[in-house]
Amino acid sequence: MAKHIFVTGGVTSSLGKGIIASSLGALLQARNLRVTIQKFDPYLNVDPGTLNPYEHGECYVTVDGAETDLDLGHYERFLNVPTSQANNVTTGRIYQTVIEKERRGEYLGKTVQVIPHITDEIKRRMLQLGNAGKYDVIITELGGTVGDIESLPYIEALRQLRWELGGLNCVVIHLTLIPYLSAAKELKSKPTQHSVRELARHGVMPDVIVCRTEKKLSDEIKRKISLFCNVDSNAVIEAIDADTIYDVPLTLLKENLDKIILNKLRLNTIAEPNMRKWKTFLGKLKNTTQEANIGLIGKYVELQDAYKSIIESFVHSGAANECKVKIHSIHSEYINKNNVAEKFEKLHGVLVAPGFGERGIEGKIAAIQYARENQIPFFGICLGMQCAVIEFARNVLKIKDASSTEVDKDTPHPIIDMIETQKKITHLGGTMRLGAYACKLKAKSKVASIYRKTNIQERHRHRYEFNSNYQAQFEAAGMSMSGVNPETQLVEIVELNNHPWFIGTQFHPELQSTVLQPHPLFTAFIKAAIAYKSGLG
Repeated sequence: MAKHIFVTGGVTSSLGKGIIASSLGALLQARNLRVTIQKFDPYLNVDPGTLNPYEHGECYVTVDGAETDLDLGHYERFLNVPTSQANNVTTGRIYQTVIEKERRGEYLGKTVQVIPHITDEIKRRMLQLGNAGKYDVIITELGGTVGDIESLPYIEALRQLRWELGGLNCVVIHLTLIPYLSAAKELKSKPTQHSVRELARHGVMPDVIVCRTEKKLSDEIKRKISLFCNVDSNAVIEAIDADTIYDVPLTLLKENLDKIILNKLRLNTIAEPNMRKWKTFLGKLKNTTQEANIGLIGKYVELQDAYKSIIESFVHSGAANECKVKIHSIHSEYINKNNVAEKFEKLHGVLVAPGFGERGIEGKIAAIQYARENQIPFFGICLGMQCAVIEFARNVLKIKDASSTEVDKDTPHPIIDMIETQKKITHLGGTMRLGAYACKLKAKSKVASIYRKTNIQERHRHRYEFNSNYQAQFEAAGMSMSGVNPETQLVEIVELNNHPWFIGTQFHPELQSTVLQPHPLFTAFIKAAIAYKSGLG
């Protein structure tokens, strides 16, 4: 039977439960254990697919086409193992399932209640990944903060499940904050004590307390937390602020978190985790030999989590090139032909990010035109790729009113149009072209040389696509459709023949970049930016 580790959070949100869960998973995986991580989110949306990026950050897409919480991106980047629909569950999905069962008469006329029906469905989902025998350890992150009213069914389900599984098969880690009061020059443990008391009030006592802190914890504070929170003194773990999230596994390793968990779960593994590749990555990340300025052009740049996977892909590809990538976030709404030269003056590469809707589109097009005409390495993703072909149509093919039907549904030249199978869809949730699709690359294209193969699979999230009726015109003018879906012939990649590095992808390559396997397109893009910088002298 798989062992279960639950990660809860207290005191405040955004403490980094996903990073703690991912880091612990990486340590256990380095001991040859088969590990996966799942996220239970307390909001009523069925999935984050219809949420504004400002509301919830990036919507992460799995291989099987699930729109999920951005923490699943952390799970994949740290463990280098794909997640699926089963790894992300929301309250909306739980209630939807229970209500559908009630409508089918599966409860035999019983009154449907939070306990036992909602909690039973939560428990069923919590155990689901462990039933197939594929994993030794299942780490479950419970979203939200202990004390939130919407989290109560999950805490109750955890209480019941812990009793049913037994103490040797289930461990609870509680992540809290130890604030530092600069006026008193003291770290305070009282918020942690109250948070653990709140958790205990609902029948759950943590086995391990992980303390987020900006200052080192003294032995005295650890003993105090141990005494008042009823945990072993060695199970009070310091999680001090780190330079990078990729330091956290090694920080937790020094605190012996993995050993504590293995002991509590009676798991026998190899003596020490093999973190050699991880340390090699960190060495390259922290000891760079060069620097590159990359412009991230988007419409949600005020919230970095909106482009989380892109930002992390730059970290991976930067380390692969031993280059410090300095990201300059530039709001596309404030770019125009009059100021683009000034804004791009110090950039060595430009990435135009994904997005939806017409806001900021003209700024993206102006950015792409400048990058194309000035031979600056350019990378367009999803909407960024669509803007690239619109810009090319307007300024090279001289189709002045070229547009996308997403922006102008009456445009006479729909260079970007809704995919035919999407036109009759009325429900927005979970109905886009989602998940991994095959792509065939032209044999002698730039992308084929980057991937070093001609058959790839990448993840998608879109309703609009390049209009193939214009393909011949583009090809004749020097923009190659270098990647297409072999079944539908939908264009997946475009590249310019007379440009040092100009590539647009309809898919999202950032979703497949991990610590141990940086995405080849990002790695090649940073390499091109370094070459461009060298050419500037």
